[in-house]
Amino acid sequence: MKFEDLITKAELNPKKLFLIDGFGAILSAFLLGVVLVKFEEIFGIPTSVLYFLATIPIFFVIYDVFCYQKHLKIGLLLKGIAVLNILYCCISIGLISYHFSSITILGWTYVIVEIILVSFLAMIEFRVGKRII
Repeated sequence: MKFEDLITKAELNPKKLFLIDGFGAILSAFLLGVVLVKFEEIFGIPTSVLYFLATIPIFFVIYDVFCYQKHLKIGLLLKGIAVLNILYCCISIGLISYHFSSITILGWTYVIVEIILVSFLAMIEFRVGKRII
């Protein structure tokens, strides 16, 4: 499926993007705040960084639930979560880079995959948000 086909499909029910984003945020919070913390020595990311990064998606879940229930300005709200997701990626990159020497290959792999997925979702959210205003 092409990227434009995804955008077109998402435009048919843009509120589903809030559900996808919310479930992804729950998964990120769980993986960062529980799984990676339990295996800190394998991933090499300090616990304080993991807890901080796990807290951010919890706020995104609240935003997503609120937006899913709203009926106005869906495009603006989608662009809002897209920007927040990109900021989260930037914060992640900054914190992980600061701890460069302690992070293992598995830690880098996790962070890079998460950033790719979140960025991809943010691109879809922003494009759909732009089109349905």
